[in-house]
Amino acid sequence: MKKIAFIFTLLLAVSFGQKTQAQTIVDAAVSNENFTTLVAALKAADLVGALQGDGPFTVFAPTNDAFAKIDEATLKSLLQPENVKALTNILTFHVVSGKLAAADVVAALKKGNGTVELKALNGETLTVLQKDGKIWLQDQNGNYSEIVATDVMGSNGVIHVINSVVMPK
Repeated sequence: MKKIAFIFTLLLAVSFGQKTQAQTIVDAAVSNENFTTLVAALKAADLVGALQGDGPFTVFAPTNDAFAKIDEATLKSLLQPENVKALTNILTFHVVSGKLAAADVVAALKKGNGTVELKALNGETLTVLQKDGKIWLQDQNGNYSEIVATDVMGSNGVIHVINSVVMPK
């Protein structure tokens, strides 16, 4: 039931975003209860204003359940003011400059024989690959995160929902 509610909420966000196009990607995240941890992290890292800018941005957005996979003490520590640099590095690893819709990602995967490398805003490389009929992100540590929903459009970019937090080196 929780998964159905999540999908319904995403569909509403997609519909609302496509109708108004005035809603930024941050507004889309704020309006979705499955991104409360992400929004708290964006606020703690003082990135809300930047991601409300013109962009365009592609955000691979971890859900609350994705953040819950991180040790609770580690997550709490990351949200502390003294760790803003580390938190900013993690969050900007989830953002790519430009608006890459799902169709763009699939086209790049076909052109790249099932893999494509993207440069994240933190300067590190994020790998997108197709495996077992699904699309995954792979961080530089070899960890995977599945893209579970795509194309939540905003006026300044697009959100793709992922089920794990990817970590920079």
